[in-house]
Amino acid sequence: MTSLTESGILAAVTVIMALIGVYVPFLGIVAILLWPLPITVLVVRHGFRWGAMAAVVASLLIAALIEPTVAVRLALAFAPVGLALGYGYRLGWSGVRIVTAAIVVSVLAKALALGMVFFLTGIHPFTGQLDMLRESYTQAAEMYKGMGMNEVQIEMTKQSFEHNLGVIEILLPLVVVTMGLLDTMVNFVVAGKVFKRLGTSVPVLPPFKEWRLPQAFAWLFGASLVVTYIGNTQGIPWLFQAGMNCYMAATLAGLVEGVVVFEYAMDHYNWSKWASTLFLIMILMNGFLFQILALVGIMDTIFDYRVRFFGGRK
Repeated sequence: MTSLTESGILAAVTVIMALIGVYVPFLGIVAILLWPLPITVLVVRHGFRWGAMAAVVASLLIAALIEPTVAVRLALAFAPVGLALGYGYRLGWSGVRIVTAAIVVSVLAKALALGMVFFLTGIHPFTGQLDMLRESYTQAAEMYKGMGMNEVQIEMTKQSFEHNLGVIEILLPLVVVTMGLLDTMVNFVVAGKVFKRLGTSVPVLPPFKEWRLPQAFAWLFGASLVVTYIGNTQGIPWLFQAGMNCYMAATLAGLVEGVVVFEYAMDHYNWSKWASTLFLIMILMNGFLFQILALVGIMDTIFDYRVRFFGGRK
C-alpha cells in the first residue's frame, strides 16, 4: 500500500473517530482518547511528514463536517501525541524515553489547546463543566427537598459539594497533566498491540513491578508542603494553588510507586494474584491506608525498599 493511499485511509479513520467522539455517548470518550493512534501508525510506517499531513487533512475535514473549534481542539491537543509517539518509535527510542517525551508533548499540547479555546471564545475551558455540575446539584437538591429530605442535611451536602468543586478548580493544572498522562499511556499501550498484530517490533515499558520513579518526586513532595503552607498563611492564592498541585502530583506518583512496591512484595512472598489484588483494593478504599501507601512509595524513591528489604529485584 502506497504512502498516499494509507495516509488517506488513516486520515478518514481519524475523522470517523472524531464523529464518534462528538455524537456517540460513552464510546465517544474512548474514540477521543485513541484519536492520535492512526497518526502514530502512519508516522512509524511512512514517516513524520505523512503523519503531520494526515493530521492537517483530518482536521480540515472535521472543521467542515462538525465545527472549526472541535478541529482546533483535536489538532492541538491530540495530534502532537500521535506524532511524538510515532517519532519515538521510528527512531528506536526505549519505551521509557518514548513515554516520557510523549507525556511532556501531550501536557504542553493540552495547555496550548485550552489556551486557544479561551482565546477564540473568551470562556474559561472548564467553566462550562463546573457550571453544569452546579446546576445538576441544584436540581437534585430541589428534588430531594420536594421529597421531604431534611433541609439541614441538604445544606451540609451543598457545602461539601461546593468545597469539592473549589478543590477541583484549584487542581485544574493537575487535571491537565493527568489528561496528558492518560492519553499518552492509553495510546502507547494500544499502539504496541497494533504494531504487534502488524508484525512490527516496538519497545515496551519494563514490567510494572520493576518501575522506579526518580527521587525528584520526594523532593517535590517536601517542597510542596512548604509552598502550600506559605501560600495559605501569607494569603498568596497562586502560591497556595501551585503548592497544592505539586502536592497532589507527588502524592499520586507516590501512590503508583507504592503499588509497585506492594506488588513486588506480594510476588516475593508468593501470594496468589487474586489475594494480593483483593488486599490492594482494600488498601485503596481506606483513606488512611491509601495515604500510607503513597508515603511508602514516595520514600521508596529514596531508599529503594526492594533492594533494602527483599534482597534486590528479581
